[in-house]
Amino acid sequence: MANSVKDLQLRELKDSIKELNKLIETLREALAAVNAREADLKQERDNLKEQVEYLKNKLYGPSSEKRSFDIPGQLNIFNEAEVEQDIVLNEEADPAPAQKKSRKKKTISAEKLKGLPVEEKELDLPEEEKTCPECGTELQRIGRELVKREVKFIPARLKVIEYYSINYKCPACEEEELPCFYKGKAGFLNRLHGMASAGTVAWVMYQKFCNCVPLYRQEADWKLYGLDIGRSTLSNWVINNTKEFFDPMYDFLKRELLKRSFLMADETPVQVLHEPGRRAQTKSYMWIYRTGEDDGPPIILYKYSPTRAGDNPVEFLDGFSGYLMCDGYSGYNKVRNAKRSACWAHVRRALIDAVPKGHQYDYSHPAVQGVMYVSKLFDLEAEIHQKHKEPEQIREARLQKEKPVLEGFWAWLDRQNPTRNSRLYKAVTYIQNRRPYLDVYLEDGRCSFSNNASERSVKPFVMGRKNWLFSNTPAGAVASEKIYTIIEVARANGVNVYHYLCYLMEKGPSYQMTDEELSELAPWNDSCKQEIERRMKDPEYAGLSVQ
Repeated sequence: MANSVKDLQLRELKDSIKELNKLIETLREALAAVNAREADLKQERDNLKEQVEYLKNKLYGPSSEKRSFDIPGQLNIFNEAEVEQDIVLNEEADPAPAQKKSRKKKTISAEKLKGLPVEEKELDLPEEEKTCPECGTELQRIGRELVKREVKFIPARLKVIEYYSINYKCPACEEEELPCFYKGKAGFLNRLHGMASAGTVAWVMYQKFCNCVPLYRQEADWKLYGLDIGRSTLSNWVINNTKEFFDPMYDFLKRELLKRSFLMADETPVQVLHEPGRRAQTKSYMWIYRTGEDDGPPIILYKYSPTRAGDNPVEFLDGFSGYLMCDGYSGYNKVRNAKRSACWAHVRRALIDAVPKGHQYDYSHPAVQGVMYVSKLFDLEAEIHQKHKEPEQIREARLQKEKPVLEGFWAWLDRQNPTRNSRLYKAVTYIQNRRPYLDVYLEDGRCSFSNNASERSVKPFVMGRKNWLFSNTPAGAVASEKIYTIIEVARANGVNVYHYLCYLMEKGPSYQMTDEELSELAPWNDSCKQEIERRMKDPEYAGLSVQ
């Protein structure tokens, strides 16, 4: 009996042990789940803190992407970077010598005022003082010296010009059944829409699209000049005259752009209120297409579209064949006969955003190492372009100096295994997705290293958008694309914008003109440049007028 009781107790103990083991295993699983959840929450917290620091840096931090990592007393991971393939953080190296910052050369006032008309005024003695007070001998002029140079601002003023035609008749034919009458001709194009002259319309365009002054503020400004005119009238001047005079020139510039072999592209949002079938809050886009770093004259074109679909660059760049530098947007992949080249400035930007606050000079952090690789490429690129001008020389120098750094960068990138959803993870993913396009610039010395030129071309439009906020209708957005194109092409070719706008409206480009005739009106044409320079010095073209 006793044995049976002991056996029963033993079985009960064994069952208790099994239950306790199951409970322990359950608690272990629960603890592991809690630890895993805690780790996930910590990682999510770290990611959110990283995101907050990133947004604070974007809001309050410096906007420059250029970084200097040469600090006295600190080691530099680049010691003869052209031959290094890897990073050795603990390697002893001499600190890089501090580079002496060269002072910007001061410009003298004569250089600042170069190109402005000069009026000379001589400060002479009165006639009664032109005799020597000591002996009474008449003074002899021996020369003159510059005493003062000042800049005088002449405010704009309005005047009304009324054109009257002087009419004639033939007295001999008057007695016949068909008398002859003759009228005086203007001798200039009379195709301008509205009562404004070419100079007045050009000034409205210049104020809005160059100085970012919206039409409602121009309306108030015109009243100060004595002309009570509404913004709707100003808008009609801009839209109608743009369609009449700038459309043919825009199409000519597009044909010239598509002949080139190195192009750059970018896009930025724009709001158009009254698009058919779309809400006013819907986002539209302004695309920028421009020439690259080849030897031809710079051409910059803007193109409005309601969407960001990849079909927009496909349609616009139809007929283009060559290298296309752009950002990471996949819509550009649809462009036929275009070999994409990715932007290294975007790579550096992504890596800089991944550097935690306070770790900018922590060489052990992977993001800092990546930034230093890309910054080294930028430094080499600037050095190469400073020394070499021929495309073949640039290509050979890139292969010799930059390719080893690139190979080291790719080796570094392949070793990275960042935490998912972190800033570094996003940067590494961004670079890996564009890796096939980042080496393309090595193929030709005329290929651009970054898309910064396109982003600089976007900036005038972005600055204007911050002031006038939106386009009211698609017709206004289309007019904006034409005017921005004319303005930026003129500016890129070193031509005075206001006088070039006047020049085009007075010359009246049309679709009946051949490309040879339109090329004479292009801002890179020597005769056009000479005419603009002449107008800048001619008082006849100063001031505003209303017909």
